[in-house]
Amino acid sequence: NPEKAKLLQRFFKTGKGDYGEGDIFLGICVPEQRKIAKKYTELSLTQIQILLNSKIHEHRLVGLLILIEKFEKTNDKKEIFEFYMSNYDNINNWDLVDLSSHKIAGVYLIDKDKKILYDFAKSNHLWKKRISIVSTYAFIKNNIFKDTLKISEILLNNKHDLIQKAVGWMLREVGKKNQDVEEDFLNKHYKNMPRTML
Repeated sequence: NPEKAKLLQRFFKTGKGDYGEGDIFLGICVPEQRKIAKKYTELSLTQIQILLNSKIHEHRLVGLLILIEKFEKTNDKKEIFEFYMSNYDNINNWDLVDLSSHKIAGVYLIDKDKKILYDFAKSNHLWKKRISIVSTYAFIKNNIFKDTLKISEILLNNKHDLIQKAVGWMLREVGKKNQDVEEDFLNKHYKNMPRTML
C-alpha cells in the first residue's frame, strides 16, 4: 500500500539524520504481517536471517514474528535467544524492539544471569539500550522489579526520547503491579528524570 508506506516512513522517522534513516516500508499493516508469519513458522534461522538483513521494515518485522513463534515452541531457547541478541543491528526501530525483546530476551533471561541486559544498557547503541529496558517487561509481568529499576537508573539521564519513553513505559508497568515500588523510585529520582520519562 504505497499511501500507507508514505505515512509510515514519516511516522517512523526515516529521513536523513533521523533514528530510522533509510528504513523502507511497503505499507503492510501488522495484522497482515502476523498472518504471513503464521504461515512460515518452519523457516530456518538462516532463512530468518535473510529477512532480518532486509532494508524493508516489514521483512524484518515478519522475521521477528516468526522468531517469536519458534522461540515459544522450541526446547532449544538458548539458540534463538543468542541469534536474537546478535541481531540487535537489525532490530532497529522502536516497534521491532517493543514487539520482540520481552518475548524472547526477557522470557529467556527471567531465571538467568541478566548481565547482557546491563551491558546493552551501558552501550552507546540506541537499540541495545531500548532492548535492555523493554526486555524487563517479562520480569515485571512476573513481579520481578529490581532489574527494571536498576536499568532505569543506568538510563535515567539518557537524552534520546525513545529511551526516555521506554523507561517511562516500564516504570508505569511496574506501578500497575506495585505502586509503592514505583513511587519509591519516583520519589528518589523525579527531580533528575527527563520530563518525557516522568
